[in-house]
Amino acid sequence: MDFNEYQKKAMVTKCPYESNKDQIVNALLGIAGETGEIHEMFKKHYTVGGELDLENLRKEIGDVLWYLAELCDAFGFTMEDCAEKNIAKLKARHGAKFSGNGDRSGAGK
Repeated sequence: MDFNEYQKKAMVTKCPYESNKDQIVNALLGIAGETGEIHEMFKKHYTVGGELDLENLRKEIGDVLWYLAELCDAFGFTMEDCAEKNIAKLKARHGAKFSGNGDRSGAGK
């Protein structure tokens, strides 16, 4: 699934807002709340110990994506356009170090 397909499917579930401002506020607060949940997972993992619940982490990251899709929607952006602009920025910033193929030799695994 590409970003635009995800955004289209995800926005079927958004609330009917009274204003664009309400949608923006909901998206921003949702992003903050969901990233807070991710932070809490890691805080507990590093302070209390035990295994990190990777399936729950995956779900929380998905929730962040939903709110990012909502924020993009509120401004008339596509997620794909935002992703492409971010890659262009990374290429400009990192020059020859940035290959663009996404291979980081297993980083994050």
